Amino acid sequence: MGICISKASSEIHDADYGHENVVHFGDCNGVEVIASAFSHPGSKGINQDAAILYQGYGVESGDFCGVFDGHGKNGHYVSKLVRNNLPSLLLNQAKFLPKISNKLGDDDTTQNKSFLKWKEGCVSAFKLMDKQIKQHEKLDCCTSGTTAVIAIRQDEDLVVANLGDSRAVLGRKTDNGVKAIQLTTDLKPSVPCEAERIRKCNGRVIALKEEPHIQRVWLPNEDTPGLAMSRAFGDFLLKYHGIISTPEVSYHNLSPNDHFLVLATDGVWDVLSNDEVMSIVCSAYEYGEEMAAKAVVKAAVDAWKRRFPNSRRDDCTAICLFLQK
Repeated sequence: MGICISKASSEIHDADYGHENVVHFGDCNGVEVIASAFSHPGSKGINQDAAILYQGYGVESGDFCGVFDGHGKNGHYVSKLVRNNLPSLLLNQAKFLPKISNKLGDDDTTQNKSFLKWKEGCVSAFKLMDKQIKQHEKLDCCTSGTTAVIAIRQDEDLVVANLGDSRAVLGRKTDNGVKAIQLTTDLKPSVPCEAERIRKCNGRVIALKEEPHIQRVWLPNEDTPGLAMSRAFGDFLLKYHGIISTPEVSYHNLSPNDHFLVLATDGVWDVLSNDEVMSIVCSAYEYGEEMAAKAVVKAAVDAWKRRFPNSRRDDCTAICLFLQK
């Protein structure tokens, strides 16, 4: 069973792990931001996905969105631990970071310097988050971890940080309809520069015979653990062999034509294209924006059943944030 959340909420989840897959912080001071989040378990066991929608983040019109896809024995714990702690780590960094946009006529050089500071802040927060996971006394994360894709919106500024193979896609209105703008790269061992880094650290990148389309990361001399992503929180057995917790960070200046942002775990993107997801979100207007994330996840679940009827379905989680009031 999934959870659908929209509009503001005063509920704050601050437990060590949390029980729900999707949580929502609301601190909008009367400013309504339309968004939705939904998570549905796959057929592999416990749902290891987690997601957060934090409205009123940093500034009144600020938002923090994040989806986290856990893996390994303790992946469901890691994803929720990151979900519950990373926003505050980043917010502490953001207090000392400059405004990025050029409202006062700043030149490109000033903007670039400002974004570099934001990037450094994100990298620092991710590094600290990984350190906290490693130091957690009750959590064995040698072969467990989580991906993370987050989006921080401050007025018209959007900063996206990605770790692993979850994805962020922007829906931009054009003369030919809504166009999908992919904001992140799926960071997998199949990406040449990612594979090169791993091999330089003596990690092995090899696909199994029964799944030749999936490149995995293995220890130098052992056929374990077979991680299907090149960056992640946790997975400390491979941290000396090329798996890193450094995110790719990008900046985007939002325009009036940028209508919505979708973050989703790979359970969605494995079976739906960017354009298909954009079309689903647009169609959700008919039923209300708060149903958009649920519609995306339902379409992904149906696609899994149709395309891979004999395979174990992955967990599917999505957040849809509508950018125009």
